Amino acid sequence: MLKNDMSEILVSEEQLQETIKKLGATLAEDYRGKDPLVICILKGAIFFMADLVRAMDCNLEIDFMDVSSYGNEFESSGEVRILKDLGQSVKDRHVIIVEDIIDTGRTLKHVVELLKHRQAASVKVVTLLDKPERREEAIEADYVGIEVPNKFVVGYGLDFKQFYRNLPCIGVLKPEFYEN
Repeated sequence: MLKNDMSEILVSEEQLQETIKKLGATLAEDYRGKDPLVICILKGAIFFMADLVRAMDCNLEIDFMDVSSYGNEFESSGEVRILKDLGQSVKDRHVIIVEDIIDTGRTLKHVVELLKHRQAASVKVVTLLDKPERREEAIEADYVGIEVPNKFVVGYGLDFKQFYRNLPCIGVLKPEFYEN
């Protein structure tokens, strides 16, 4: 079982769903009549975005970007690369970026600046998890689900070397799995 590789479960499946329903209701209220473009940052945010947009009772469109600063490493490389760009223009659109976690903030800052440069009407960020202790860039989410401590978390889209994404909760990976 994947849960056996965790030293602790930080956020249960029930806590995740409750948090997402609240975020979805808030976003729906804030964006009613604006028909936002909801952009999922792949691969980590896919589970969160799928549940989030179902909790948003308003008209919206979705699109995807694959942006990386990690690759298969434990620490961010610092180099932000766009692996898959959007399929449509953001010009004059209200954009909601959906992130799984904000850690150093490097990747998110790059994406926000890019979308503003592309003349989005507005750019807001919703993140499931926020890890402010690790922040290296001065960027914050507009909507935050849960603040987590500076521990290596996996599950519900978050991975280590592409594994653990399918864990239905957020857990702290035991150090023996990533310390070599």
